[in-house]
Amino acid sequence: MKNTPFKIFILDDDVWYSELLEYHLSLNPDYEIKKFHSAKDFFASLHENPDVVTVDYSLPDKNGGEVLAKVKELNPDIQVIIISGQEDVATAVALLKQGAYDYIVKDEETADKLWNTINKVRENLSLRKEISNLREEIGQKYDFSKVIIGNSEAIKRVFSLMDKATKTNITVSINGETGTGKELVAKAIHYNGIRKKYPYVAVNVAAIPKELIESELFGHEKGAFTGASARRIGRFEEANKGTIFLDEIGELDISLQAKLLRVLQEKEITRVGGNAVVPVDVRIIVATHKNLAEEVSNGTFREDLYYRLLGLPVLLPPLRDRGTDILILARHFMDDFAKENNIPRKSLSAKAQEKILSYTYPGNVRELKAIVELAMVLSDDEEIQDQDINLAVSNSNKDFLAKEQSLKVYTTRIIQYFLDKNDYNVLLVADKLDIGKSTIYRMIQSNELKVK
Repeated sequence: MKNTPFKIFILDDDVWYSELLEYHLSLNPDYEIKKFHSAKDFFASLHENPDVVTVDYSLPDKNGGEVLAKVKELNPDIQVIIISGQEDVATAVALLKQGAYDYIVKDEETADKLWNTINKVRENLSLRKEISNLREEIGQKYDFSKVIIGNSEAIKRVFSLMDKATKTNITVSINGETGTGKELVAKAIHYNGIRKKYPYVAVNVAAIPKELIESELFGHEKGAFTGASARRIGRFEEANKGTIFLDEIGELDISLQAKLLRVLQEKEITRVGGNAVVPVDVRIIVATHKNLAEEVSNGTFREDLYYRLLGLPVLLPPLRDRGTDILILARHFMDDFAKENNIPRKSLSAKAQEKILSYTYPGNVRELKAIVELAMVLSDDEEIQDQDINLAVSNSNKDFLAKEQSLKVYTTRIIQYFLDKNDYNVLLVADKLDIGKSTIYRMIQSNELKVK
């Protein structure tokens, strides 16, 4: 494919000099060059949107500074290079402050300097275009309808709330069972919102040990604790001007909740072991599977932090409450699997559809994806049959009492089941089963429990 020409305008009243620059630059076949000998003719053609213009500072009808100002007013994306017969540092500095890309003095090396400068302009524009394209791709990737597949009324309500969330910086609190897509919703809100050009930083609070969470969120200074060999900025600083997503916020230790509340109120952090106050400007999105109002009643979550984080609540419905969205999602996952593995697309038989719709999906969307992908592998025909829908894989620990075993074995199987179901989140499992997390850690260390 032929490259799009890189347009260069040369504005110089010296005909011979402009032809010299044109000849030199035209050695690059990708450059499309036009010469102008008056500002009037130059501005009459500026609607063609050149990528870069070179301007002689001493023109009979306008000086370079006036041309620069008007170019930037008409199209700030056009890069302007000033070429002057005089080496005037004060003028050069003033023009650069005004927005000139470079100031080049006329001498025997001007053509080579201009060549190098235009190469840099072209590289920068190429990078800018690439970044713009990547942002557009990310925006398309996190289009609401692509993030959450479905047409149910419950999902339409979620779409409506997400749309409202993108229009302001309001804090968003996402609640839903494991596997309902809380982080996907957070990303979609960020990449469709007013901060999409800035960082999106995700933190899984439950996955970070209590003694490290403060440093992870707010950073630390060198020597703040054993092993702190250098300063480290925290996730809030990383997310400055963008969005920080605090997943499983309900797991945050109550001793740290006061510090988080202060950061949200004052919009500033202090690194562990430091005294300097660092201002931060971040949009907050939080998610949890817990009912935070109940946690407040139980005394495990601060009421003032709860109200600070509540913002715009988005409740993600469990898959079992989404009706025929289950079939829409199943077909979506089946088509994706076929495309990724270069195999023919398949359909679901009536009995297979009935079987899929009858299941409760404790693992929600993530579990459905695993079930239909396995069905795609097991099916020998173009149509998936009900016997290919293996719900027993996801429900293999349902009948714990089918075989008599010791209490220890039963206990181990129950804990393993909940670890598998909840992505090996030890704190979450300990909370669900009302057992000490140290018990689970000890069983993992002794290989009684397996984690992936």
